[in-house]
Amino acid sequence: MKLDQTYIQRMLARLGEIEAELSDPATAARQTRYQALVQEHAHLKNLERKASAYFKLLQDCADNRALAVAETEPELRELAQAEWTQLEPALTRAEQTLLGALLPPLLGDSRNTIVEIRAGTGGEEAALFAGDLYRMYARYAERRGWKTGLLAASPSEKGGFKEVVFSVEGHDVYRMLKYESGGHRVQRIPATEAAGRIHTSAATVAVLPEAEEIDDIEIRTEDLRIDLYRASGPGGQKVNKTESAVRLTHLPSGLVVACQDERSQQRNREKAMRVLKARLLAQLRSAEQAKYASVRKLQIGSGDRSERIRTYNFPQNRLTDHRIDLSLYQLDRIMEGELDDVVAALQAYDTAERLQALMPGQP
Repeated sequence: MKLDQTYIQRMLARLGEIEAELSDPATAARQTRYQALVQEHAHLKNLERKASAYFKLLQDCADNRALAVAETEPELRELAQAEWTQLEPALTRAEQTLLGALLPPLLGDSRNTIVEIRAGTGGEEAALFAGDLYRMYARYAERRGWKTGLLAASPSEKGGFKEVVFSVEGHDVYRMLKYESGGHRVQRIPATEAAGRIHTSAATVAVLPEAEEIDDIEIRTEDLRIDLYRASGPGGQKVNKTESAVRLTHLPSGLVVACQDERSQQRNREKAMRVLKARLLAQLRSAEQAKYASVRKLQIGSGDRSERIRTYNFPQNRLTDHRIDLSLYQLDRIMEGELDDVVAALQAYDTAERLQALMPGQP
């Protein structure tokens, strides 16, 4: 894709407007607007630095290339050729960096995240697969130094989960995990399969950025129904004898969130409220996401559970992401949390799609 210096300069002209608005005391009183402007300013200053470095390298390469062609003195021509050859790899790296800097940060990319995994078709095997996905994401989070916390879980009888909801906290969590939303299919021989036949099961994943104060998600008391009940458990002495489990129903949207993993009713309520706010934020953003996705070939990270995004084929040790036709024959490592290659490929595709939408008609 050709990088147009005039186009970039038009983008950077916005810096003066932003700085003028930020200096206005009235802007500071509008925190949502103020934070949006601060983020946009940081993005454009970063773009300015990257553009300056790239176009300087571009000019240096052009000067040395011209000198290598025009110079009649062999020694000077060789020096120019050597300098040109040395600069070209740096120019390629600077170009890729600038392309990434052209894209404005997406809303929520830097936020902590709530991940919901639900077993789909396949009975107990689907629940086991849901448990495997939970373990995979937990290992990935551990590798990246993120913190995970269980919010709600419904274990199955033979292991795994019918449903598991957990939080992930750390740097750029949503930016890395948002591509995981959708349907995940597994093909393998279940441990209970005596004949050794391969079964196909499924689970769905939803990745939701956590709501923050600037989102102004208001949940009125009259819009909320709160049900208290006894948490189910393994039986015996561990049966919960108090009504510590909490079910929240948001009446306007119909959303229902239940949490029973804590012994404290208050802690269960706090966890349920976190999940409810994240789901409400996802609903508010769905129209914006649909509008953005309409100009793209694929809805990468759209959050649509109905879209089958990936197949995990254990006999072939293969993971296939159907959105970008990516196949990796390292499923054993991926299931241990080594998701970097998958995420990097999805990010590269997403970046190319966003750049094409930002600069249509560019080669």
